Amino acid sequence: MAALIDVAPLRSSPQFRRLWLGRVCSMFGGQMTLVAVMYQLWDTTHSTAWTGAAALAQALPLVAFGLFAGALVDRTDRRRLYLLATAGAAACSALLAAQGFAGGVSAPVVLLVLALQSTFASAGGPAARTFVSRLLPDEQVAAGLALNRVAFQGSLLLGPAIGGAVISWGGVGVCYLLDALSFGAALLAAAGLPPMRPDGAPAAPGLRAVAEGLRFLLATPPVRGALLTDLAATVLSMPLSLFPLVNAERFGNDPRTLGLFLSAIAAGGIVASVLSGTFTSSPRPGAVMLLGSAAWGVSLAAFALAPDPWSALACLVVAGAADTVAVVCRSTVVQLHTPDALLGRVAAAEQIVGQAGPDVGNFRAGLLAVPLGATTTLVSGGALCVLAVAAVARATPSLTAAAGARGSPAPGSA
Repeated sequence: MAALIDVAPLRSSPQFRRLWLGRVCSMFGGQMTLVAVMYQLWDTTHSTAWTGAAALAQALPLVAFGLFAGALVDRTDRRRLYLLATAGAAACSALLAAQGFAGGVSAPVVLLVLALQSTFASAGGPAARTFVSRLLPDEQVAAGLALNRVAFQGSLLLGPAIGGAVISWGGVGVCYLLDALSFGAALLAAAGLPPMRPDGAPAAPGLRAVAEGLRFLLATPPVRGALLTDLAATVLSMPLSLFPLVNAERFGNDPRTLGLFLSAIAAGGIVASVLSGTFTSSPRPGAVMLLGSAAWGVSLAAFALAPDPWSALACLVVAGAADTVAVVCRSTVVQLHTPDALLGRVAAAEQIVGQAGPDVGNFRAGLLAVPLGATTTLVSGGALCVLAVAAVARATPSLTAAAGARGSPAPGSA
């Protein structure tokens, strides 16, 4: 029983429970849109460069505005900012639905709307990441993060498969419309939260606040090492932009089987989340994160070399489990080593790494696959991921130390 996911945060905090349920609904819509975007761009262009460009369109706003949005999170009511940003993202999904129903819209228009939606996410994401540590005590933070992860993996498991079926039945416009409607649950849940102004003095305006956050990241090896490890795993070995090509080669370009790739990753994530008690109770989340990130790279290299489609899906299941372990432990390290007054800026940096990193990685993979092919791109990316994780582990010994109280440095981090 100790190995199973800890649901104490759902029992002890009604506010966390409502927020969690609202975000579950929104995540399902988001995963359906992910499949719809990939399918629409592939159907329009038949190019992995364009499917990779979709990832880049989402990454650039996060990189450009993320740190400034994080500074805003540390100066204002985080709940209100989250509500405004979520409403803006919902409006963008409505625009995607309109162009999906209209038909004949060029790929650059789709990318432009995706970039606008990502701009709203650059503020809403860091604000949402501060909620867990405000609603839960320290001893439940890792469990709350694991619950958030199982919600994401559950949506990743079912959302793409449902999205593929919806595309076959009603087209991409229906997927986008369902995503727009799903934001309503997230808005209702967040509206019931109390005001959440940051502790202590508000952050300095503009570049001063950004510089203060960057100084903290550079001066705190466990946080810095956690983010570098995630960059190694995502930028070097993300496979999503290659899935349409692999699907066309092995599965007859059926949109329903395209969803199976993402669902396989999610299936592994669900298993790891359900058994998250095996690692959320670890006093050394940094060490567990390093192992999970290395396993991610190995699994994706094996996926590229699998002799048949079912073996390939099994490798993606293992990759999904490793990814969940790494992400939950990364967030735990960040949350427990960051004071509340800086949490918005550090959460923004974590979002840039956790979301823009995969987007950049998908763009990289899409471009490399044009001259090299999917197999070479996946194998080389997995190998580079393992080497980079080993380098971070060697350069940051404090990352594997036991976590202390929230906001306190790990031993040897000075």
